[in-house]
Amino acid sequence: MRGNEIVLRGTEGTVERAEAVFDGLVGLVEEGHHPTPETAERLYKMADGGREVLGDVILTHRGRRVAPKTRNQKAYTDAIRQHQVVFGIGPAGTGKTYLAVALAVEALNRGEVSRIILTRPAVEAGESLGYLPGDVMAKVDPYFRPLYDALYEMVDPARFQAHLERGIIEIAPLAFMRGRTLNDAFIILDEAQNTTPQQMKMFLTRLGFGSKMVITGDITQVDLPKGRITGLQDARNALTDVEGVSFVGLRRDDIVRSDLVMRIVDAYEGAGEGDRA
Repeated sequence: MRGNEIVLRGTEGTVERAEAVFDGLVGLVEEGHHPTPETAERLYKMADGGREVLGDVILTHRGRRVAPKTRNQKAYTDAIRQHQVVFGIGPAGTGKTYLAVALAVEALNRGEVSRIILTRPAVEAGESLGYLPGDVMAKVDPYFRPLYDALYEMVDPARFQAHLERGIIEIAPLAFMRGRTLNDAFIILDEAQNTTPQQMKMFLTRLGFGSKMVITGDITQVDLPKGRITGLQDARNALTDVEGVSFVGLRRDDIVRSDLVMRIVDAYEGAGEGDRA
């Protein structure tokens, strides 16, 4: 480095790739981003087009920008913007729920929908919550912690509480969706691998006018009784060619939590424990 100039030396291919990283970093800075070493690493992995992926800011809250970090995450966010029903399928840590919640909050902020509805099946993952005190909502509340955590990062606490009280944000078990028609809403079904085919059909047919649905799940983390087909698998088999429905696959390369999470996923898959369906 000499002043504001950087000289790159190496083979033609490596120099071109490094140049693309620096061009991407400069472009992101000019757009108001604050790149980190992780940003440079992701630009290097993506080679061409990385700036367009990392620069696609969904929303900004308290100075923090929420944006896709991989090509598949960008394809996922684009699909949600362009389709009425989107399935995001992939392993833990790939941002399926987090990005969907960010897009829901942004749609609410823009006035594109009047409410956000977050739901998931209350299937016990090897633990029993029936002994816990309180009403049914108090008992199922632990299932919804991941959704609350994502919302807390994107909505001010006071505003979030006000939205809950007014029904602008609704968080409820999947069973509570039966018999309803959900208009003008952004609806997210999380942990869809734990639905039955009947539950999935019931949920999808709740779709009303002006609404959008995002269904997320990981078919390697099924908590239904062994041998039962999940609603997520059944929907993928039945709806692949339906207009207005999009399926986006996320892979281990899209894991953004930490390198250790990626290694854990690899270890379980290598040991044959990943596919419990």
